[in-house]
Parts: sequence; C-alpha cells; structure tokens
Amino acid sequence: MADEIFEHPRLAAIYDPLDPDRSDLHAYLHLARQLDARQVLDIGCGTGVFALLLADRGIEVVGVDPARASIEVARSKPGGDRVRWICGDATALPPLQVDLATMTANVAQQIVAPHTWQRTLEGAYEALRPGGHLVFETRDPAKRAWEAWNRAASHGVTEILNVGAVESWGELLDVSGPLVTFRWNYVFAADGQQLTSDSTLRFRERQEIEADLIAQGYVLQEVRDAPDRPGKEFVFVAQRP
Repeated sequence: MADEIFEHPRLAAIYDPLDPDRSDLHAYLHLARQLDARQVLDIGCGTGVFALLLADRGIEVVGVDPARASIEVARSKPGGDRVRWICGDATALPPLQVDLATMTANVAQQIVAPHTWQRTLEGAYEALRPGGHLVFETRDPAKRAWEAWNRAASHGVTEILNVGAVESWGELLDVSGPLVTFRWNYVFAADGQQLTSDSTLRFRERQEIEADLIAQGYVLQEVRDAPDRPGKEFVFVAQRP
C-alpha cells in the first residue's frame, strides 16, 4: 500500500508544491542522455515529475506507481498523455523492453519487505532489454539521516494556489534496525483539516544491495555519489547483460 501522501487525493494534489525543488532529478536526466536511453521505465513515478521531464525530451516513458491518486495527478498534467501510466508496481509489469529503469528519491527505500524488494529487482530486470540499465539511489545508513527528522527542522507553511496555506512538519516515530518510521503532518488553513502520512524506509547497507543486484543477474557497473546529497547517498548503476 502507498503512503497517504501519495494515496490521499487531497495530499497527492499538493505533493509537488510542498516539494518544488527537484534538482535531484538532474543527475538522472544526465545519465539518460549519457546512455542514449530511448525507452525508460520510471518505477515509483509518483506525480510524474521525472517521467514528464523525460517525455519533454522525446523519450518514450512508462510510469508505474501503486498510488492511484498520484497517477491521476500525473495524468492530468500538461503532456500527461505522452506517458504510459500504470497503477501498480514493478512486480507485475506488462511485457516491456526499455533501455533504462529508474527509482528516484526514496522509492527504493520505500520497498521495505525483502521479498518485494527481490521481486522489484527481478521485474526491472525482465523489463530491461539486454544491455539496459537500472539506476536508483538509497541513503547511507551510517549517516543516520533520521536524526534530523523532527518538527524544528521541517516545520513550514506553504501558500498553494487554489488551496491556501498548508502547515506541515515531520516527526520521527521509530527506529528498529534497518527500518525507520516517520510521520508528516498537514494542516489546511482553509478548513482546519489535519491529515497525517506515515512512512517507513529500509536503510540497506551498500554490500547488501550489491549482493542483491548480483543475485538477480545484474552486473554492477558503478556506485556513484548523489550530487544533491554528497557523501550521504549511494547511486547504483547496474546493467542487464
């Protein structure tokens, strides 16, 4: 099941204005150009920001996400008809042959169940043509990013067109081994409604991910630094032979 921030229609509709800085996607766009990708599978596409950036560059894109509300937001955007949207996940994809599969932002870490993670890697592998690449990022557990997830560091009020002011803040709920659970709170000034969205991320060690990729038949080409969070994340570039 998707988190409420992606699944609840009122929250999905404000996801983009609450997180407008998507400079993290620049590195993925650059890599797509480097690899001369003509067909891309965007796993966990959310509200479609990255998929539409690719489509704007003439790339054929399939965006898949389990949150129907987010898919509807993506589909309604200008250019949304140029992307093939699928409400689902990478464990049950239709037959595809893409040059590049991506999981941007927190997508890889939001797949917390080990069996689902293995099936996601397998599904991406099957969707790739021979020679195609899988690229995704994950936070380095050693940096303990969750220690900064609190109200003081995250509280803000955002004015959103046709919505009004939305107050939001995050709070850490639980740290249990590799699983970290946190909550985002949202208060709509227009009517006082307060909504919450709980999320759990799995912080996998680099060696664990490398072993998972190799076990699924990938060739690990490179582990890069994330330009937007230098020294804090791993970016994995793997190839289907």
